[in-house]
Amino acid sequence: MNDTRSALVVDDERDIRELLVLTLGRMGLRISTAANLAEARELLASNPYDLCITDMRLPDGNGIELVTEIAQHFPRTPVAMITAFGSMDLAVEALKAGAFDFVSKPVDISVLRGLVKHALELNNTERAAPAPLAPEQAARLLGDSPSMDVLRATIGKVARSQAPVYILGESGVGKELVARTIHAQSARAPGAFVPVNCGAIPSELMESEFFGHKKGSFSGAHADKPGLFQAAHGGTLFLDEVAELPLQMQVKLLRAIQEKSIRPVGAATEVPVDVRILSATHKDLGELVEDGRFRHDLYYRINVIELRVPPLRERRSDLPALAASILARLARTHGRPTPLLAPSALEALAQYHFPGNVRELENILERALALAEEDRIGASDLRLPQHAPRFGASSAAATTQQEAVIDLPTGSGALPSYIEQMERTAIQKALEENRWNKTRTAAQLGITFRALRYKLKKLGME
Repeated sequence: MNDTRSALVVDDERDIRELLVLTLGRMGLRISTAANLAEARELLASNPYDLCITDMRLPDGNGIELVTEIAQHFPRTPVAMITAFGSMDLAVEALKAGAFDFVSKPVDISVLRGLVKHALELNNTERAAPAPLAPEQAARLLGDSPSMDVLRATIGKVARSQAPVYILGESGVGKELVARTIHAQSARAPGAFVPVNCGAIPSELMESEFFGHKKGSFSGAHADKPGLFQAAHGGTLFLDEVAELPLQMQVKLLRAIQEKSIRPVGAATEVPVDVRILSATHKDLGELVEDGRFRHDLYYRINVIELRVPPLRERRSDLPALAASILARLARTHGRPTPLLAPSALEALAQYHFPGNVRELENILERALALAEEDRIGASDLRLPQHAPRFGASSAAATTQQEAVIDLPTGSGALPSYIEQMERTAIQKALEENRWNKTRTAAQLGITFRALRYKLKKLGME
């Protein structure tokens, strides 16, 4: 049995074909070449390939046609597109058609080798069993609802690609978890997963944090420091709250993504980086683009594949299994038997709106576990906000209920619960008034940014 991996190179330029044959041959691959679509189709019909690299412009058509055909008939063969320098629109079109990745002319050999390496690792990953998720991750992806089935299936598909993914969803739905799952199921799983909250980095430090800096490049730069892109080299960079990036940084980020290289602050030359970009926000980026607060070209570049994570209220049927799994994990963490959720507790959870989504459910159950006196959690142990909107409530009704006066409940833990409700209402109102800008929200509330982040996490609103 021959274990030599094979690749198909499709390009009408002889010198490009020879360069690719030489480079891939040195990597131990068996190479077939085609000068046009017809030859490529003939070779594909009679030979299996572990990778295909095709030019965009061919004498009898374009590479997009070949990408589409391979995606349909040979879905386990990754296709990389060769595009002219600066033709990012075509590169994005190829990625949307199903291309694994792209490389620009003139072909950078180091970029090409990295691309081939990931393509072959992807095939190895598919031959092996999928990487298991950590228990807390698996718990949050539980559910048999149609929306969760679609989400898991889409994650499996996008994990095969190198295309940027834009993860859209409300606070607390698990956008970072989805990003981690995409990374874990991809060919980049052996590499680093580097998450960064774009709203937590001061604007004056952003370029240094993303791209690194050279010693002496500014006051306080006492040594060379690699940035987030270098830390994610060979892996995945997850840009959470990407809507918070200032416009000046958006320009630099766009260039880094397009050129696959970065220039550390104070450096004379650029450094190639091999990074897949995943991004997320709870805001409507399309609306921000229309308002001129987010660059259209960057939005177009990071939104090659859009993945929506459903809020908890859209998958109520998942609540019993989700709550039971989370409760079992929390009980194991605290070294105690898993308590039962009484029917009254399940009914109360089913009626609750969950503005903080799965993260809020975890916080509610952890509090209930700590406060329940027996190995059974009833509705009163959940201490749900009394005036929170219920499932199915309209936006107007939800707003009215949030602004309603909160009656002080009686019983053990009443005051802390009351204070939490008041804090949640005040923070929610301030966030809405400041269009979810956390820096301005913290200033309005008279607290530090760090204190606001802590409260958002504590209250399950992050």
